[in-house]
Amino acid sequence: MVDEKKAIFTIGVAAQMLGVHPRTLRIYEQEGLVKPMRKGKWRYYTMNDIKWIECLREMIHEHGISIAAVKKLLQYTPCWNITDCPFEKRKECTAFMANGLVPRRIDKERRRKVEHVDWNVA
Repeated sequence: MVDEKKAIFTIGVAAQMLGVHPRTLRIYEQEGLVKPMRKGKWRYYTMNDIKWIECLREMIHEHGISIAAVKKLLQYTPCWNITDCPFEKRKECTAFMANGLVPRRIDKERRRKVEHVDWNVA
């Protein structure tokens, strides 16, 4: 079995697997939506990267969300809230976990609210 975290696919192979042009993957990288491993000028994608890009493509093409909107939404909520992924699909989504896309802003806001709770209110 292939380690899903091991970068083994070049941009050409990854693009072919996803049915997209390599330029599309470069755009996603420029926009900060995917970060392939780099070795010199070469990009290498993991199976987790491939799964994450499939999710991105679903958000962009099936749900009609722009790249700018995806970036903004991911600051506030996990991708499964955007695409309404069923629980079974989320349980197996290693791409989301591997990319560390848990929204930090929400966690910070929760901590801030807890720290500022006035416990003396009757």
